[in-house]
Amino acid sequence: MAFNTGAALLDALVLSVVGRESTYGYKITQDVRGVMRISESTLYPVLRRLQKDGYLTTFDREHAGRNRRYYQITDAGRRQLAAYRTEWAEYCRRVDSLLYGEEEA
Repeated sequence: MAFNTGAALLDALVLSVVGRESTYGYKITQDVRGVMRISESTLYPVLRRLQKDGYLTTFDREHAGRNRRYYQITDAGRRQLAAYRTEWAEYCRRVDSLLYGEEEA
């Protein structure tokens, strides 16, 4: 079973991946695919929007004779990620309360 996920969750996951280390699009896609279905064609518009919003910056680095674009989180991106994490914790608490009721730890 797959749960529907929104754009905010995808943004949070991307910022979390890039927040751990500067990395490139394909690697971000692979990491995010560990928790949700996503294609590269879905990811790149998200990366561009996060960059436009000031949450990510880019730099190019040579790899195997070609330039590879890397994404790096900004201070604004770290603040947004912290806000997403707070919202996610509250969301999980509310969902767990409904799903488990009295069983909630």
